[in-house]
Order: sequence, then structure tokens, then C-alpha cells
Amino acid sequence: MANEFSHYNADGTAKMVDISGKAVTSRFARAEGFVKMQKKTLDMIENEIMPKGNVFEVAKIAGVMAAKKTSDLIPMCHPLALTHVDLKININNDKTGVSLESEVRLEGKTGVEMEALTAVSIAALTVYDMCKAVDKEMVIEYVKLLEKKGGKSG
Repeated sequence: MANEFSHYNADGTAKMVDISGKAVTSRFARAEGFVKMQKKTLDMIENEIMPKGNVFEVAKIAGVMAAKKTSDLIPMCHPLALTHVDLKININNDKTGVSLESEVRLEGKTGVEMEALTAVSIAALTVYDMCKAVDKEMVIEYVKLLEKKGGKSG
């Protein structure tokens, strides 16, 4: 049964998948997340009066850094030479929160889904951290993969 799973050896011990035989292709992934918060918190972000500083700039930098460190955080992820990481962070007044979207690219042998998801997750946590002093009711509602391209399945 253990050899039915790609991250286990025949004896059931964990392993990193061998990608040495895979072709180098363009890889791309997009992920999104959302942080629900009070209207007054959104207003403070929009007016750039949050006590800890510019929430979106700090969250964007944190997300980019996180994408580059994904293999340090998730044990079986391969270290990757990412060629592009970007985050779009916007106020969503209709849902009363902050929408986050990451985009990650590389030329490589494995996909960048985990890097895109990690970027959004850490950016959302950074938004939470920067706003927690003024809003005790924030909720990170979801993080999900939107799209992936490249390799055998994309």
C-alpha cells in the first residue's frame, strides 16, 4: 500500500519525490485568500493609519518571502528557483475584508502550487498580525488554489 503514494518508499518511510527525470517546463500557479474584518479596520487600512504601518506593503513582502521559503516550511517540497512571485491585496467592501491573490512562476521540473498557497497564507497571517491590535474578530476565511499550468497535468 505504501508504494501507492508518491511520498513514501516501499517500506512506508517518507521520501521526497524524485523529479530528476521530468522535463523542464513553464510552471504557473495562482491562489487566493480572504481576511474578514470590521469595517473600521478596513477604513484604517485604506487611510493608512494602522498603528503598525502599511498593511498591504508588509503583507506583500511577507508573501513573497514565504513563497521563496516554502521548501523550508513543507517537508517534501523541492527547493525551487522561482522566477516570479506577486501578490495583489485589495480591500473588498462588499465582503468586509481583504482579498489576497498570489501568482508564482518558474521554469522547472515541478509545480508551484504550494508556493502560491504559502504566499497567500503568510500574507493573510501578516494582515491579521498587523491589524490584531484594533480588531479582535478577524477571521482568515479561506485559502485556495485558483489555477495551475505546466507539466503533465497542466
